[in-house]
Amino acid sequence: MQREIEAGVNGRGGETGAGGVRLTIPITGMSCAACASRIQRKLERAEGVRDAAVNFGSERATVVYDPAVTSVPALVGVVRAAGYDARVEEAVLVIEGLEMAVTGEALARELRRVPGVVEAEVSVAGGRARVKYLPEATSQEELARAVERAGYRLAEPVTAADAADRERAWREREYRALRGRFIFSAAAAVVAMIVSMPLMASGGTAMTSDLFHRWMMPVSEAMRGLAPWLYAVSPGVLRWALLALTTPVLFWAGRSFYRGAWSGLLHGTADMNTLVAVGTGSAYLYSVAVTVAPGLFTGAGLGADVYYEAVVMIIALVLLGKMLENRAKGRTSEAIRKLAGLQPRVAWVERGGEAREVAVDEVVPGDVVLVRPGERIPVDGVVLEGRSGVDESLLTGEALPVEKGPGDAVIGGTINGRGALRFRATKVGRETALAQIVRLVEEAQASRAPIQRMADAIAGVFVPVVVGIAAVAGVAWWVFGPEPSFLYGLVTFVTVLIIACPCAMGLATPTAVMVGTGAGAERGVLIKGGESLETAHRVTTVVLDKTGTITAGRPRVVEVVAAPGRHGGGAGGAGAAGGGGGAEGAGVDGAGTGGEERGVFTVEGLLRLAGSLERASEHPLGVAIVEAAVERGLSLGDPVDFVSHGGRGAEAVVDGRRVLVGNRAFLEERGVDASPLVAVAEGWAAAAMTPVYVAVDGEAAGAFGIADPVRPTSGPAIARLRRLGLEVVMLTGDHRATAESIARQVGIDRVVAEVLPHEKAREVERLRREGKVVAMVGDGVNDAPALAAADVGIAIGTGTDVALEASDVTLIGDDLGGVVTAIELSRKTMRVIRQNLFWAFFYNVLGIPIAAGVLYPFFGILLSPVVASAAMAFSSVSVVGNSLRLRKAMAA
Repeated sequence: MQREIEAGVNGRGGETGAGGVRLTIPITGMSCAACASRIQRKLERAEGVRDAAVNFGSERATVVYDPAVTSVPALVGVVRAAGYDARVEEAVLVIEGLEMAVTGEALARELRRVPGVVEAEVSVAGGRARVKYLPEATSQEELARAVERAGYRLAEPVTAADAADRERAWREREYRALRGRFIFSAAAAVVAMIVSMPLMASGGTAMTSDLFHRWMMPVSEAMRGLAPWLYAVSPGVLRWALLALTTPVLFWAGRSFYRGAWSGLLHGTADMNTLVAVGTGSAYLYSVAVTVAPGLFTGAGLGADVYYEAVVMIIALVLLGKMLENRAKGRTSEAIRKLAGLQPRVAWVERGGEAREVAVDEVVPGDVVLVRPGERIPVDGVVLEGRSGVDESLLTGEALPVEKGPGDAVIGGTINGRGALRFRATKVGRETALAQIVRLVEEAQASRAPIQRMADAIAGVFVPVVVGIAAVAGVAWWVFGPEPSFLYGLVTFVTVLIIACPCAMGLATPTAVMVGTGAGAERGVLIKGGESLETAHRVTTVVLDKTGTITAGRPRVVEVVAAPGRHGGGAGGAGAAGGGGGAEGAGVDGAGTGGEERGVFTVEGLLRLAGSLERASEHPLGVAIVEAAVERGLSLGDPVDFVSHGGRGAEAVVDGRRVLVGNRAFLEERGVDASPLVAVAEGWAAAAMTPVYVAVDGEAAGAFGIADPVRPTSGPAIARLRRLGLEVVMLTGDHRATAESIARQVGIDRVVAEVLPHEKAREVERLRREGKVVAMVGDGVNDAPALAAADVGIAIGTGTDVALEASDVTLIGDDLGGVVTAIELSRKTMRVIRQNLFWAFFYNVLGIPIAAGVLYPFFGILLSPVVASAAMAFSSVSVVGNSLRLRKAMAA
């Protein structure tokens, strides 16, 4: 599903692609995985929705929909109709000239067209527009542009915190609210426990069987000595005091549980709120009945036992668990906040002949930006003046500064070194590399891994099953248990409801995915979703492209040779032609001026003809030939009738002459005899140079030996892959001898060479048919089909946009060590997910029978509802805590 969404829709919520419009809706009110499943089912069934995924861990719904059929307000309405809500921001826009309008409907209509806007109201008299919108789906800059499209302009700029700040503020508000309710209920619980001790001391069999009450007996005896007056108070007075203490806790601190349970009842569903509300509500109502009419119970042979302290303690402990869970879940998004925090707030821009400090949001493409030593680069751009080392480690993981000079690209968010830079802005706002990285991480964290389906399926029926088990256990104790059997049944019913926790199951996968994808992003590895993260751990074979992946991707012409008989001597070479040095080799006529005389070619002549042809090509080898010609100061012509032949070569007419440049097979299939150059070309290939042949007017004219140096990090990374037990294969269109020479340098045993671009995907498919799980690593347009055909496509981040779109994993830097990081991260994440799921299931498999009373026949005890609530809170927190271990595991 993730690949399908990625293929059809790119970008943030509200952007349109072939698959529809993608919208991200922040959800409030979810208490467990059952809530997420309910919302997802409702969204999937909504008219116009093509796909939907709801992530309980990130508390977001990702929807792909048809804007011609449905709308953002309608989708938010579906969420609200399911009993939940969407987290919306509200902006008040002060607008110039609005008082002159007859009606504000045109402006309101334009604002409602902005993707993510839920409501828009315009007050003509007040000169204001009030907009409610989804912060994940739109921005305040888009609202400002909508105002301009309607023919108005803002009287004052709209300012708002960025996404990371909004997320942090919302988390803090939630945490403070939970903390306040917890402190209140915890204080009430302490007082309720003290007031209940005299009642415990005089309690019956049901009380003494309660495990928690057994633990509290020594405390009760100590209290009798410290406050004997308390034990002299009438039990009736104590029960009324407990009622007065418990009621505000129930209806204020615990109101969210009851409101959620009521909403679920209205919609015919059940979740964790249902379990807590039914459990505590049953105990509370029973205790109220005993308090109001104790005689009815004593007359029936029942003790006048109340469970107020248990009700208050349960609510306090559940709130404590939710509070800790909220704080821990906030830490799972720490990577996004860290990345978003790299964006500077201001920039120095040249305007009107002087440097001005402006908000980074006001920088537009084409602006000339100044960066002083030690400052962060505000936006993406290309250096115009200055030289400096730039620290890109927080984006690429590369520890050493990268030297930047005129013509080099710089990335927003990176740190300038000791030099000053002057650069032209090329990408700003949401288009910067940093913004795109943050978006990819957000989408990955909101995605769902396939392994989560099992937990979701169980969570969907878990609560009704638990309620059924609790009811059966309660009735069984009432009918078959010892006296007072009704109290035994009540305690068992409440305890089973409280101990069962679908939260742990719901958090097991998404929290691990969130931490895993965040940890990857901090190391320059962008994993596009939970499905990609899960698949990567099963990889058995890693296929590496050569050029730009194992090698640096910047080939250089190292040798040039003219064909024998086309000059005054034998076949000779020009050492390092265009490669930085070397006089021309023996036998090459240095007096030629470019091959104008037919039958005679100099080094410059070959370079000029081949370079003129390759001006129309984007192939790395062709670029190397052009660069070599330019470095020699040659004037290149314009090719006519240029035709590229897919990885084999190219042809064109240059200065009236038919020129072919390509491999030997290409020349020979065009009827050119390349045999005079084969011996020297094979020597180059054995030395890890790629031979490129040149023919002019149907005859072999010469050849270039082009070398692409191996990255220093490739060998160690490939060794690490092999230590992980992975098969490593090189897949390249290069000459076999050249490919095998490179393979020997980096420790690769299996080489598939001389493969045309369209055949790369076929080779990947062949490996998959052999039963292998294949990860393809590449960087170019030619690699895109193979990346898409692999089980996991890994694109080098310095490669083309086409390759990045076709991939499942993107390496921001060019170090193959990122491949190792991605696979190790996947393995560790899946290990944590399995641990989480095991403990979540094991907790319920063990806890529910104990809560139902399986220990009573052997030890004469029942599990207390208080202990059950503590166990439930611990289960969720332990799952999130286990997921957070991934950050340390990846740092080790």
